Amino acid sequence: MREIAERIEVAGTLAEVHVLPEEYVRLLGYPRGWELEGRARELAGSTRSWYAEHGRPWFYARQAESFALPDETIEIDGVAFTSARLRSTLQQAGAHSVILVAVGAGPEAEEYARRLWAEEKPDEYFFLEMFASAIVEHLATLTGARLCDWAEQHDMVVLPHYSPGYPEWDVAEQPRLLELMKRSRHAPFPSALEVLDSGMLRPRKSLLAVFGLTHHRDRLRRITDLVPCENCSFGPCQYRRAPYRRPPRSAGEQFAARTSLLDENAAYTVNGKALERWAKQRLTLSTQADGSVDAVFRYDGTTCTNMGRPLAFLYSVKLGSREQGYPIREQRCEPAPGDTGHTHMCKYLEDPEPLMAAIAGEKPLHGQPLNAVVGWQRAPAAAGCYCDAASREHKWGLVLETIHYALVQKERTQETTR
Repeated sequence: MREIAERIEVAGTLAEVHVLPEEYVRLLGYPRGWELEGRARELAGSTRSWYAEHGRPWFYARQAESFALPDETIEIDGVAFTSARLRSTLQQAGAHSVILVAVGAGPEAEEYARRLWAEEKPDEYFFLEMFASAIVEHLATLTGARLCDWAEQHDMVVLPHYSPGYPEWDVAEQPRLLELMKRSRHAPFPSALEVLDSGMLRPRKSLLAVFGLTHHRDRLRRITDLVPCENCSFGPCQYRRAPYRRPPRSAGEQFAARTSLLDENAAYTVNGKALERWAKQRLTLSTQADGSVDAVFRYDGTTCTNMGRPLAFLYSVKLGSREQGYPIREQRCEPAPGDTGHTHMCKYLEDPEPLMAAIAGEKPLHGQPLNAVVGWQRAPAAAGCYCDAASREHKWGLVLETIHYALVQKERTQETTR
């Protein structure tokens, strides 16, 4: 084993972070190549401006003092971790050391996002949340690039990072990793970071990672084969960089796939994390005795004029049974009880009757199976109001995709139980 003449430890904050527009658009859930317009462009611009003034993105990286692969564990500075996937990668690459990395978008973004949610500004909240996620991605990439530059000078190669919560690395080991990093560091973290008992970091927009180091360039497979995404089955993950390469299915799994009526690997137009949150917070599902499904979704938005008045609409959808393919039988959209925000929409002020009739009468995909929402081509429209048809169609898409996502998760849970 060759000795390293210089060990690296770097920490600091960045004055600015240049998140690529296409990365931000991807996290917002728009299709590839889409250019933001109207209110979406305004929200994205104001979010960038706020973060440029108030955000404090930071990074920390330190090479471990000791590293070994005894038995079935990974030992870093005397602390053992269990990850078969990471251990195999390090072993096959002939890794002789690792670098511990922590990055974060800073507590300012999380505090401001919490305030936006409390002020009932879901659009502003969502755009900030996704921008903070983009910041974390960029910091991990930027830190990896800096490590690669350092490693090149010492005739080494840096392997792609791996984090607790990735396949075959229990997120429950995240507290141990953070404790190790804090205990053995020489330079302090540029920002406060803690981990809950659940393994979740606080602030949430943070990441702990391990980068492997090797001198053996010849042992490395193609870099794409080392991307963890290809071995991660969590489809809605907002950090996905490559398609999941599903392992061969057993006969039972193949039968289940053939009989599945919902696309379990659907390419939603909405970010997966948003779908997960909406399914928990805004959607209610109830299965009737005949197998039909009643769904109620609450949409909270704001008008595009009159200083952005809050408004709320309820979407009621009735689906046929699973055996029938979840056909969309009934659809209804109407203002939520007690809502007055819709009366401040510009089209409502001009003439309320045509607008409300259009909202009540539009029933996209009516009579079709719920799975038809996958691949449904419609123009993204981030406006919170209901004044134009494209905006109303966009919201119906959000509702039906959330219902689709929730039912897929429900079926997966039932299949696992069986």
